Amino acid sequence: MDFHSRRQYLMGLREEYLKATKKEKTRILNEYTKNTGHNRRYVITVLNADAVWANNGARKLRPKRYSPEIDAPLIKVWGIFDFPCGQRLKPCITEELERLRAFGEIKISDRTAEQLKQMSSATIDRRLKSPRQAERRRRFSTTKPGSLLKKKIPIRLTDWDTQKIGFLEVDLVAHCGSRARGDFLNTASLTEIATGWWEGEAIMGKGQKVTLEAIKLMKQRTPFKWLGLDSDNGGEFINYPLSDYCHDEKLIFTRSRENKKNDNAYVEQKNWTHVRKVLGYFRYVTSMEQTIINSLYRNELRLYKNFFQPIMKLAEKVRIGSKRYRKYEPAKTPFKRLIESAQIDEATKMELKAVYRKLNPAALKRAIEKKTLLLYRAYQAKKKGKSLPMPEPEKEVVYG
Repeated sequence: MDFHSRRQYLMGLREEYLKATKKEKTRILNEYTKNTGHNRRYVITVLNADAVWANNGARKLRPKRYSPEIDAPLIKVWGIFDFPCGQRLKPCITEELERLRAFGEIKISDRTAEQLKQMSSATIDRRLKSPRQAERRRRFSTTKPGSLLKKKIPIRLTDWDTQKIGFLEVDLVAHCGSRARGDFLNTASLTEIATGWWEGEAIMGKGQKVTLEAIKLMKQRTPFKWLGLDSDNGGEFINYPLSDYCHDEKLIFTRSRENKKNDNAYVEQKNWTHVRKVLGYFRYVTSMEQTIINSLYRNELRLYKNFFQPIMKLAEKVRIGSKRYRKYEPAKTPFKRLIESAQIDEATKMELKAVYRKLNPAALKRAIEKKTLLLYRAYQAKKKGKSLPMPEPEKEVVYG
């Protein structure tokens, strides 16, 4: 019996209780406490207190702490950081709001800024509540089984220390549209487990050589030492060139179980948030499209995701009876996790901080939207048999 049901039950008994004799009152109290488990003295106090029933049991509302004027800047900040949940948006507001004001992206008073910083994650979710329906489409897989070499590559389940920086998961995301025939672009997606640092590289097809070259390029862009690499069972990863490369680089090379996507849960999550949400499900086949996508991956998108997108990590999981209770660490960006780690040398931390100080998350978001629009125009021009001028190459941000 919930609170409201008990309240209604007590309201129904009150009139009878006040008119009853002492013996009948005892009977009423015995019956009510037996059915609800309420303390007897508490029930007597409530039944005899007129003030409790003055508002007919209605709950007294607390005065509102935040005015409607706070909604507009909150929504703008929410959009700048790619519409995260309250638990992920809260650290963004705490750490980045003053920088956004300094860049001139958010123009608010000091009082409004202080209110935004004080707002809890639950309040943020309530104020940003809006009906959104995400259409989920089941896609076919383009992964083909690897060679007999996979029998020599161990299956990783729980062997890696997920608190140690340097273990990565890699996967391919196919940009084949509605059919998997012919040549099309793939994204080599790479995620570091401990920090959530992500890198991507667009390649034509899924051959062993181009996949290995993409992995080498992404390795140059990561600000930490690699210790291990884990992949699925596709032939683009389970091959001798990649196996020999891992051996030469002293990397632990492992694979997931067949048809068990959850074994690669870290990179599978990034495949959606960092690739599909940005590029969609179109079929990309031209060098123009590849150039635009790689321009995103090597510059704005990787900087935006790694420096300004907080990640929630599971702290502990407890099973009580049939229920599982999960407790999460405070959300932090991959950049923040690297800076706080004792496993990263001070020179790399200084270099990362220098890059961070130059970055404006709102400007990065606008640049990402501009390039995705250019990609869509290139896609539409391709369908009409036309072509756009090739964009100029950009300088990559490389660490170390």
